[in-house]
Amino acid sequence: MQYPNALRLTRRLTLALTSIALVSACASLQKPVSLAETIAKTPELSTLSGLVKASGLTETLQGPGPFTVFAPSDAAFKALKAGTLEDLGKHPDKLKDLLTYHAVPGALVAKDVKNSTVKAVNGDPLALSKAGDFVTVENAMVVKGDVMASNGVIHIVDTVMTPPKK
Repeated sequence: MQYPNALRLTRRLTLALTSIALVSACASLQKPVSLAETIAKTPELSTLSGLVKASGLTETLQGPGPFTVFAPSDAAFKALKAGTLEDLGKHPDKLKDLLTYHAVPGALVAKDVKNSTVKAVNGDPLALSKAGDFVTVENAMVVKGDVMASNGVIHIVDTVMTPPKK
């Protein structure tokens, strides 16, 4: 009489494991996440996420791309001179120029970075450097690289880069 109970337990265990496997499979089938959504979901990029929305660049960063975004961390924005963010909020063109200076066309993963100059989305040149595993863009160090999105890649940097005066 012990066998029916063992059989029921085995069936329940099999059902539970199958359910877990099905849930895991469904999770892996989720829609890929765009650059804009990835930035919004990354805690250390909350300031950048707000600025992307304020500048009207959300739709661009949800588009087909691909783009490489050198995303300043919240700490990088906190290091700016007092009043800088408020000033950018009052001047949408300056904000958009600053943010598009942090992006380049194409998906560039860290291993493919070469010492070179590339053109930012805003048209200005950006100097890229690599020494071993360390990647820099202008005066900013990549502190977390290769955050992949469906339409590009994000490299979190420690400095907000300023585009050249025009």
